[in-house]
Amino acid sequence: MNLSLLLLTAVLAADAPKPVSGDPARVERIRKAVMPKFDKPVSFDTPEADAILEALEVFPPDNPFNLVVSDWPLHPKSKEIVAGIGSDKPLRYNPDMSFILVPPKQEKIDVKLVTYADESDKGPYPVPDNIPIEGWPAVYFRDENLIALTLDDVQRDKLKKDGDRHAIVVDPVNRMIYEFNQMKKTGTGWQCGNEATFDLKSNRLRPDRWTSADAAGLPIFPAVVRYDELKRGEVEHALRVTVVKTRKAYVAPATHYASSKTGVNLPRMGERLRLRQDFDTTEFKPEVKAILEALKKYGMLVADNGIEWAISVTPDKRIPDIHEELRVVKGSDFEVIVPPKGYKPAK
Repeated sequence: MNLSLLLLTAVLAADAPKPVSGDPARVERIRKAVMPKFDKPVSFDTPEADAILEALEVFPPDNPFNLVVSDWPLHPKSKEIVAGIGSDKPLRYNPDMSFILVPPKQEKIDVKLVTYADESDKGPYPVPDNIPIEGWPAVYFRDENLIALTLDDVQRDKLKKDGDRHAIVVDPVNRMIYEFNQMKKTGTGWQCGNEATFDLKSNRLRPDRWTSADAAGLPIFPAVVRYDELKRGEVEHALRVTVVKTRKAYVAPATHYASSKTGVNLPRMGERLRLRQDFDTTEFKPEVKAILEALKKYGMLVADNGIEWAISVTPDKRIPDIHEELRVVKGSDFEVIVPPKGYKPAK
């Protein structure tokens, strides 16, 4: 081969799209696990749930939530967008997104859709009587003003706190999730603002311009940090993050925006951020280190308007308070990234 051809080959190789994939070791570990059989709803904060989740493959390996992004290129306005969120603001977490695991033959019931019925998937839905509402139980058990409330009190919003009131049902055998916003039990049954169903066997997105239980149109469950992951020492997916201000725009895998602001230094819904590769995680406690390493490897997706730099963690009483350690990490430790040249999302 002559020198000119060698040079041309080198140039073409350098310009070729980099492969985009998930971690094969993650897929191998999950597929080797055996899911225990169960015939009644299982709360997320139990050893039984941990064993079930060990064998649950959440989305195909090439799904955006499972992609390794440690070498993805920077967004050309990365510094400006980070500043738009808050360079000096700390990383924090919300112990918010609880869920319930249901068996494959869970009875399905009607839930009244009161806000975004036209952007919701049709019921009935496999909603068990003991479905937890956002924050249950840890948030309530750690607050002396709330500790007397029962799950039924929270389901009925006895204190009339309103809010997003997310509720999530996971069918691990059929690999389906059902996510509700503003879920409430009433005298005539359940109602919610909207519902989004996701098939964990598929990469299919919500229809364009459709919301979900999250403003970005994204699923919530796949991006929440769980106890079983922290116990294992590995969080193997992109995380969910909220910020105060977003732009009137979205980028895949998001399908919806929730802002009238047009400033180009504000993040779009679905914007992907990553912890800098040179950020030293060696001195953090194991639970925090697992989260930070995931933020380097998988990043996090802007999913909703809320507290800036707030990731979602299950309200599991087994998870220690990690608030102070996370706050050591600042917005300036993150960067905005974009897919490499030639990347096409799997469908």
